[in-house]
Amino acid sequence: MPRRGLDGPAVIEAAARIADIEGLEAVSVAHVAGDLGIRAPSLYNHVAGLDGLRRGIAVRALGELADAMRTAAVGRAGTDALAALARTYRAYALAHPGCYTATQWVAAGADEEHARAAEAAVGVVLSVLRAWRFEEDEAIHATRAIRSALHGFVTIEQGGGFALAVDLDQSFEWLVARLGDGLTASAPGPDRST
Repeated sequence: MPRRGLDGPAVIEAAARIADIEGLEAVSVAHVAGDLGIRAPSLYNHVAGLDGLRRGIAVRALGELADAMRTAAVGRAGTDALAALARTYRAYALAHPGCYTATQWVAAGADEEHARAAEAAVGVVLSVLRAWRFEEDEAIHATRAIRSALHGFVTIEQGGGFALAVDLDQSFEWLVARLGDGLTASAPGPDRST
């Protein structure tokens, strides 16, 4: 019989906490069960094993990240919205390193809930990009460029790879400003063919 008050979201919350403190690789059925004070087989009443834990963390983290970025961008446009979104992305990755790592997890096979969560996060970026009036494919290219730049920066930062004695926050702001410059330079302008 399942422990009173224990449900899927509580299990994922415990797994997410472990991921953020010890790293995503530390999440296991046994570790989460021990953290919750139950036997490992009892966890299977709530999640589908290790894949279910990782999937649950990923869905939760993508939702949190999308909500945070959306809130940061509300009422802003163009480079101001991009900067707010980027700062929020970085802050989330640094505050929730294990959960952030899980956002890169891709489910084997079709998983509609995970796909919806990922689409919501991408949708926030696409909304910000509307200020530049990119066509569909160009907007996807821009989204991928933003994601690659931000992910690269926070991944190197989390790993302690920025050792030079130059302010890291200033480097991040420089990166975001150059992203904005690149978007502006690449945006469709008036028809110059006439």
